[in-house]
Amino acid sequence: MCLPTFLNATTSLQTVEYVDLERFMGKWYVIACIPTPLEKNIFNATETYRLVDDGTIATTFAFRKGGFNGPKKNFHPRGFVRNHTTNAVWGMQFIWPIKSDYRIIHLDSNYSITIIGREKRDYVWLMARQPRLSESSYQEMVGRIVQAGYDIDRLVRIPQRWP
Repeated sequence: MCLPTFLNATTSLQTVEYVDLERFMGKWYVIACIPTPLEKNIFNATETYRLVDDGTIATTFAFRKGGFNGPKKNFHPRGFVRNHTTNAVWGMQFIWPIKSDYRIIHLDSNYSITIIGREKRDYVWLMARQPRLSESSYQEMVGRIVQAGYDIDRLVRIPQRWP
């Protein structure tokens, strides 16, 4: 991984100062990511969050595999807020008992664009409330991903086409 000169493998990944969980809930379109093995060759990917009475976050990760007409896949991990001061550090549980690192490292003031990262800088997700970003907004977010210490040569745009 190529890290900018001001970062190294031990530099902590900075999160946003505070996340209003109620505002963060709802549907997000995955615009780009450094894909996990599950996310290779996906289309129309979305992540939807819902607060549950027990304080956890019910999540639906949905996408089409292999093309816009490919089979629809849905996964239902559970989010656990780990830092209640900022609400920006979560554990995301796909398989019990493992809770993966999940950090909100960028969130615009309108809650319309977010970047989710991991301390290891192995995966990153750029998401938005709309299925597309302008090219200038996309490039600005890519710049933020680079500043966070990610190798953007691994960043993949997720095709989005909605009726």
